[in-house]
Amino acid sequence: MAEGVVVIGHADRAGSEPYNWDLSLDRADAVRGALAAMGVPARLIAVRAAGETEPLVATADGVREPQNRRASITFN
Repeated sequence: MAEGVVVIGHADRAGSEPYNWDLSLDRADAVRGALAAMGVPARLIAVRAAGETEPLVATADGVREPQNRRASITFN
């Protein structure tokens, strides 16, 4: 059985770096809320913001890439 869940929020490179850190944290928090609403104990859910540092698709700065706007979920 899983001991915990880690949710990492990500952003593309369209906004400023500080904006993308905040956006990725908001994304992770939204997923945490959805998981908690489905019955996952909130105390078992950790969140982390990755901003634009871990893209699925490499792009130049300022480029919008929908695949980089995501949250990843890992079960420990």
